[in-house]
Amino acid sequence: MPFAGWEMPVQYSSIREEHMAVREACGIFDVSHMGQIETSGPQALELLQHLLSNDVASVPLGGAQYSVLCREDGGVLDDLFTYHLEPDRYLTVTNAANHERDLEWFQRHAGGLDVEVTDRAREYAMLAVQGPEAREIVQTISESPLPSRMSAQLRRLAGIEALACATGYTGEEGLELLCAPECAPALWDELVRRGARPAGLAARDTLRLEACFHLYGNELSTERNPIEAGLGWCCKEQTGFIGSEAVLRARQETDVQKLVAFTIDGAGIARQGNPVCGGGEVTSGTLSPCLSIGIGMAYVPAERAAIGTRLQIDVRGKIREATVHPKPFVLKKA
Repeated sequence: MPFAGWEMPVQYSSIREEHMAVREACGIFDVSHMGQIETSGPQALELLQHLLSNDVASVPLGGAQYSVLCREDGGVLDDLFTYHLEPDRYLTVTNAANHERDLEWFQRHAGGLDVEVTDRAREYAMLAVQGPEAREIVQTISESPLPSRMSAQLRRLAGIEALACATGYTGEEGLELLCAPECAPALWDELVRRGARPAGLAARDTLRLEACFHLYGNELSTERNPIEAGLGWCCKEQTGFIGSEAVLRARQETDVQKLVAFTIDGAGIARQGNPVCGGGEVTSGTLSPCLSIGIGMAYVPAERAAIGTRLQIDVRGKIREATVHPKPFVLKKA
């Protein structure tokens, strides 16, 4: 199906089979639609500290960090992963639909600084290998030990140079592998041959929702600030990032909505846009392959955000009973 200008696989077999392969063994996703922005030069850190909500200065060489990109009013432009590759060189992975806007935002604010902002999106394909067996499978083709969680290092995998990033979007262990586009088919085939099961966009969505990970355009938008979205942990207002003053005000407000997870009581699935009775709106919903019940996330008034609170959701004119649930829905196996 078309997605952000790309032709993307929704599923290869069944969504449930692909989903459970990631939860129980290993799945592989082609996520080459993701964008990449390289920031380099003497003032690379200064630019990123100004743009990104987290404390980029705290990221060690070879480290990875999650953050959001905010407007002055605190609205979220995107959520991002940034990898510290060299002392004055960083690679930031963007969401496909936001890449051009993010790139323009980076370049606009780089003016006057000794820094180079480079679009690297066409230079990388990206494969996400996820699941409890993912690291073991990738290790079998790596010439050296793989990087530890939340770090990134260059590795040769089946003879192919790749940036191996120990991050992911499924709630499982795994790696995101960035390599030259012309090398990606051979790398994909080798990983599938060794047991990684191809998985598509649909399973990627059910997996991230069970893990309560945000999806831009659903849980995140310019109309929502990171405090409402429960992302205050990745906002360090003391760094003075763009939007930090608005985020600080939002942190101090009490009359706000909060993003909660919920389960549907009985049959039915809530979907994005379904209203919550008494205020609020569903941002994402699906049938959980692991729990076999309807799950989702929604913005609700703060006073109705406590675990165990009963909700009513209008699903196309039919009221579905729901309960606020702890995040995440599914915990990674020890």
